[in-house]
Amino acid sequence: MKKRLIFVVVLLSAGIIFAGTKPEGELTWDFIRQVQKSVNADASVRAWTNAVTNSNVKQLTLNREIVTGHNETFSLRLKTEGITNQKISGRCWMFAGFNILRPAVIKKYNLAEFEFSENYLMFWDKFEKANAFLEMMIETAKRDIDDREVQALLTAPIPDGGWWNYYVALMEKYGSVPKEMMPETMNSEKTDYMNKTLDRLACRVAVELRAMSAQGKKIEELRKYKDESLKQFYRLLVIHLGNPPEQFIWRVKDKNEKLIEMTCTPQGFYKETVAVDLKSYYTLCDYPARPANKHYSLNFSRNLYDQPDMDFVNVPAERMKELAFTMIQDSLPVYFAADVSWDMDKDYGIMEEKLFDYESLFNIDLKIGKKERFQYRLSTPNHAMAFIGADIQNGKPAKWLVENSWGKDIGKDGLWTMYDKWFDEYVFVVIVPEKYLPEDLKVILKTKPESIPAWDTMRSAFTK
Repeated sequence: MKKRLIFVVVLLSAGIIFAGTKPEGELTWDFIRQVQKSVNADASVRAWTNAVTNSNVKQLTLNREIVTGHNETFSLRLKTEGITNQKISGRCWMFAGFNILRPAVIKKYNLAEFEFSENYLMFWDKFEKANAFLEMMIETAKRDIDDREVQALLTAPIPDGGWWNYYVALMEKYGSVPKEMMPETMNSEKTDYMNKTLDRLACRVAVELRAMSAQGKKIEELRKYKDESLKQFYRLLVIHLGNPPEQFIWRVKDKNEKLIEMTCTPQGFYKETVAVDLKSYYTLCDYPARPANKHYSLNFSRNLYDQPDMDFVNVPAERMKELAFTMIQDSLPVYFAADVSWDMDKDYGIMEEKLFDYESLFNIDLKIGKKERFQYRLSTPNHAMAFIGADIQNGKPAKWLVENSWGKDIGKDGLWTMYDKWFDEYVFVVIVPEKYLPEDLKVILKTKPESIPAWDTMRSAFTK
């Protein structure tokens, strides 16, 4: 009895100690009442509550000064034909890549319009990504399943997204075909259900590969199992996207009704129509969370396992502007990537900082710097497009003409006006041919890149 009493006293004492060391920071009712009183005392809250609960917030916050001051005059405008549409898919990087090449093909063959088959390239991208993911699972098989890079890979095993290096690797290996040779399907235009199946299959195979590794199986046995599994991926892709052509006849009439006819493979068509060395293009990035003027690479950011990871030179946005402007002056479209989550209006086709004034409406401060937005995962280069023009004021671009891949009904007939301040805040990547690179950047590119882990915000940009 005495021992039991001592035990109870000890427990009660412990409870008193725990109660006394209870962490602070809870929402007390006293504090909640203070908050309620302060909000209810604000006479404007009722009016704004009525407005916001019964209206479209974007319409309420649209900055009329920017809209009324907006114009679509451009000093320089490249000639382009047609607007492409990626539909409900994450293939912007692929569309942007084709969009900077289409004008040259149209001009070369005097065509009224032309589009490459994005479905064809997507087929091979998905198949290569399946192989790359499974190889990465083999490479990391000895790591704990909760390893941060393993978890980053498992977040999106076979995503739609990609970088410029993904596009170049695919074009160099598989070539390209005209759209009519492998047109879009329901699943290429709306990829979510196909991706769910592919991702589930990828994870099932990954489970087996890691289990085989844990059992001490040799890497040759793991690869044999992987190769057998890839047949299932290929089958799924054929069912969803169709069979990619190995040879075809391209027949088309130019603007003068002259017949153009050629028999070729996808690799031959690419070499014949695209007179550009895509391998001579390099990635510049305004990565505000890391030191500038350095060479970086992103771990596990490739779609072909045997190719290098995505790499870039980190430069300020102003440097990217100068080079992009030079290219436009030379009549070259410019591939770029930006964060399209903020300050864009799809009806007017405007990209401008503070286009939506949430701060005045809600009486709050939402200003966060580009670096901090990146570090806190509010901002990332999540969409690729092409610059096809610029408006010069005081010797510098005041705004940029953007060709998007969201169809002609979104934006101003599919085109967008990006104001220069928006470039500063939301453009992260510009792709530049080697001939336009200054010598100091060429020197940096020759240095060994500093490795960035797979969980980094930058890599998460195109894993959707």
